[in-house]
Amino acid sequence: MKNYLISALMLLISSQVLAQGKILHDANCLQCHASLTGNKPNSLYSRTDHKIKTFAALEKQVNGCAVAADANWSPVQREAVVKYLSETFYHF
Repeated sequence: MKNYLISALMLLISSQVLAQGKILHDANCLQCHASLTGNKPNSLYSRTDHKIKTFAALEKQVNGCAVAADANWSPVQREAVVKYLSETFYHF
């Protein structure tokens, strides 16, 4: 029973992190990505020639984009965005 509760708690926390990552991403990234892709912001992640091939590269890109967007995210918020993108688009 204890392992079940721990697993359920971890799943809940993971869902909350992904939700926070999506909110931060959508509020800070979509406008710029839309301007780069003819108003198809998520196509940056799904195109066949995307540049992000590793989790480390995704972390580096998110850090750079956060600076460029003047997002002022905490390390925890940056991690949430990375996890959201990884789980939703890249599947690292």
